Amino acid sequence: MDTSLNPARQLLQDIFASLAHGDAGPFLDSLADDFCWTAKGHNAWSGTYRGKQAVREKLLSPLFANFADRYTNVAHRFIAEGDWVAVECRGQVTTHAGNPYNNEYCWICRVEDGVLKEVIEYMDTELVSSVLQR
Repeated sequence: MDTSLNPARQLLQDIFASLAHGDAGPFLDSLADDFCWTAKGHNAWSGTYRGKQAVREKLLSPLFANFADRYTNVAHRFIAEGDWVAVECRGQVTTHAGNPYNNEYCWICRVEDGVLKEVIEYMDTELVSSVLQR
């Protein structure tokens, strides 16, 4: 199967092409109204956030309030099967406290009808706990 023809993979590749330069617009624009984000692990940020508005207000806004400069996220690998795309990526930013927050992630993403419906995020939870304020 030619994975370059997978529309879910193409959507994630386009999103990460922008995130690599600190442009979250295409990511935010791609979220379905009933989007669901699950942050795995055991820390103050872990949990499931349901709905585009809840994700923006309860996860992304408080998260980005920690950052002193532009957050970038560079994808290193995409593995796609149907509507599911696994993305291995690395974020980079400095917090207001002057600490680097350079985390490595695996995002398991589900795309439906051309929009992101779900992200399941795996990351270095120890780094999250030691650097980010909730």
